[in-house]
Amino acid sequence: MADDLRPILPEVRLVKPGETHRLCRCGHSPEMPNCTPDCQQSLELRPEREQRLLLCRCSRSANLPYCDGSHSPPAPGLADKWRRFFSGR
Repeated sequence: MADDLRPILPEVRLVKPGETHRLCRCGHSPEMPNCTPDCQQSLELRPEREQRLLLCRCSRSANLPYCDGSHSPPAPGLADKWRRFFSGR
């Protein structure tokens, strides 16, 4: 598969207490999942504990800024799901 046809995969981000993250909820940021300073719909996240977040970079998620798997079309069967999982597509 050509690189330009590959799906935009989510970002796994480690967040820690004391940090501030400005994340996009509208899906229009050119720097997904980060939001531009002038956007009124951004989510300002200040984590209380260290954790990893799965953040959307394709702007298709119904739960922005978090990934819901919308970047990947449904796989018809279990074998196809496992094949996709191990191939990274």
